[in-house]
Amino acid sequence: MNNTILLKCRNCGTKNRVQLDKLPSMPLCGKCSAKLVVPDRPVEILSEQDMAAEVLEETIPTAVDFWAPWCGPCRMMGPLLDEIAGIYAGRVKISKVNSDENPTLAARYSIQGIPTLILFRDGKEIDRLIGAAPRDRVLKFLRLM
Repeated sequence: MNNTILLKCRNCGTKNRVQLDKLPSMPLCGKCSAKLVVPDRPVEILSEQDMAAEVLEETIPTAVDFWAPWCGPCRMMGPLLDEIAGIYAGRVKISKVNSDENPTLAARYSIQGIPTLILFRDGKEIDRLIGAAPRDRVLKFLRLM
């Protein structure tokens, strides 16, 4: 397994190759010396601009959870995705879209049921998981097992 990832600097946009074991020490960008941010909790997507910046332009695999606060299965998945975001920071990024507050994004990605988890790599959808799933199934879906 490859032990390096590409992280895009949020300050200057440079892609930096970083060893996974260096992530806890907050590596610096090779060009501008800014700290390379590795989210260890789900990132909330509030707009199409957020979707572009946080998902479509991301250099690491990113899972987007389409959910709603009234949805029981969505509330069951929330803590699991929080845990995965912390444990696997740098290997996968978790983002969340409230489908009620962002109907345009839900429509753009043809969300017909929630929760729906979409996995993106290099700005392209590569897989989709619909409905609540156990931890092992989610880890396999995210290619972490």
